[in-house]
Amino acid sequence: MAKTILAVDDSGSLRQMVAFSLNAAGYQVIEAVDGQDGLNKAKDQIVDLVLTDQNMPNMDGLTLIKSLRALDTYKTVPILMLTTESSDEMKAQGRAAGATGWLVKPFDPKRLIDVVKKVIG
Repeated sequence: MAKTILAVDDSGSLRQMVAFSLNAAGYQVIEAVDGQDGLNKAKDQIVDLVLTDQNMPNMDGLTLIKSLRALDTYKTVPILMLTTESSDEMKAQGRAAGATGWLVKPFDPKRLIDVVKKVIG
């Protein structure tokens, strides 16, 4: 059975690129338009990995990570930030919130797949 990944980003074109890349590698992708939508979808269906942007309306990525980590079902699920934010300070905040890893946009589809395979197989 394919592993399921929740892709959370307010950019529709970026979600499409992520979904296309991950689908081609054999993963199932659920898309969410912002952190609140992502949290709702994560509660509806347990996923194997969450990929989230930082800067989004309604709920940003760090808040989403903290909200997911507060749920028993997401205490150990890998969460990767996929964002334009690349400062050491922001990465430190991400780690403190519970992020497993960090990828900077624009992303290389091959690198994304390599990281996802490393994290969830």
